[in-house]
Amino acid sequence: MSMFSIFSVSGSAVSAQSQRLNVVASNLANADAVAGPDGQAYKGRQVVFQTEPMGSEASSGVRVTSIKESNEPGRKVHNPSHPSADAQGYVTYSNVNPVEEMVNMISASRSYQNNVEVMNTAKTLLLKTLQMGQ
Repeated sequence: MSMFSIFSVSGSAVSAQSQRLNVVASNLANADAVAGPDGQAYKGRQVVFQTEPMGSEASSGVRVTSIKESNEPGRKVHNPSHPSADAQGYVTYSNVNPVEEMVNMISASRSYQNNVEVMNTAKTLLLKTLQMGQ
């Protein structure tokens, strides 16, 4: 693997983790959302990754193949006085678990930071290699 392919591999991971962070942010923003006028509450989303060959070399990167909605039922809270309550007095909230999303956010953030650090280290090594020739 050449030094330049490190940038491709880490760059693809940074891009994928950036999308993951955006999805987590959307999930957290809608964690306490109630069902809309159509009766459907916000459904949590998860990013699906796939290994992707990088060029003609034996290196592999990552890419986002899809963003899937969760099929878990929404959280129901009995509150008959709420304007969005159904006939039985239950209000349907999103199926997002904020604790799981925070863990997901920390994981994505750390992966993002690690890949940026890999690119910085590769850049430093390339610069030191160039300085050796002077």
